[in-house]
Amino acid sequence: MNTTTPRAGREAATLLIRLAAPLQAWGTSGAFERRATHMRPTKSAVIGLIAAALGYDREDPLGPLAELRYGVRADRPGTPYRDFHVVGGGPYPLRPRDLITDHRRAAKATSLEDATGPHFGHHLIDGWYGAPKYIEPDPDTGHLLTAAKAVLRNPAVSERWYLADAAFVAAVEHRDTTLLNTISHHLEHPRRLLWLGRKSCPPTGDLSGGVHPGTLEHVLTHAPLLPEATTERPWAWIDAPPGTPRAVPTDDQPVTFHPDHRTHATRWETRTRITPTPTIEWTPSP
Repeated sequence: MNTTTPRAGREAATLLIRLAAPLQAWGTSGAFERRATHMRPTKSAVIGLIAAALGYDREDPLGPLAELRYGVRADRPGTPYRDFHVVGGGPYPLRPRDLITDHRRAAKATSLEDATGPHFGHHLIDGWYGAPKYIEPDPDTGHLLTAAKAVLRNPAVSERWYLADAAFVAAVEHRDTTLLNTISHHLEHPRRLLWLGRKSCPPTGDLSGGVHPGTLEHVLTHAPLLPEATTERPWAWIDAPPGTPRAVPTDDQPVTFHPDHRTHATRWETRTRITPTPTIEWTPSP
């Protein structure tokens, strides 16, 4: 990581962040059956990654992180990749706790020894699969049962989309260089685990590209291309004020990550091609 100390004062400074991994997933919407990915890192995801590096809890106010101006450059856009899942279906082995949590399965055992001894795991209920995580009483008998929402009587088919072999240069701009340098430090020494969109997508190599004087536009233009970039003129998406010509709205401005009322607002961004003229001293990881 190379850091250029910005000039004293309140001029804009920008932190570069390298986002590369075998798989990335930047979801803007998704349900259990289909979880899509955006074709570039979202602002919400990158602010969340920064918050995790700093050790924020989900309930914590974002504070100055909500003020960060955001941009991203797609040096290697990657290839969409679909991961196909089939969950559930088939027979379900009896487990000792099933004697308590579901009388339908407990009926398969004639004694506790059957459920804990040499017969354990051999009592099967054909065509029935369940995960006894949620327990509720049967309304007719009062017996404890696995709640319906935790039972999959038929296989559930789902698909998850990723970006394979992608590499991006994200950047955040702020006038508080102390804040940016603190973020830069914790990206390399995070207080929480970091991932690129999903927990199955840990980042590779160094993340921080250092803090440099100038706006997003200036720093992204003068930062070198990442190794194995697939284009000499990558696309970049940059925060813009509402009403900026050719700016479009996107709903990924984080307001809170609180799990009970996660909220995002609308921001505006422009898309432009950049021809980097590398004058910034930075040697990113391959």
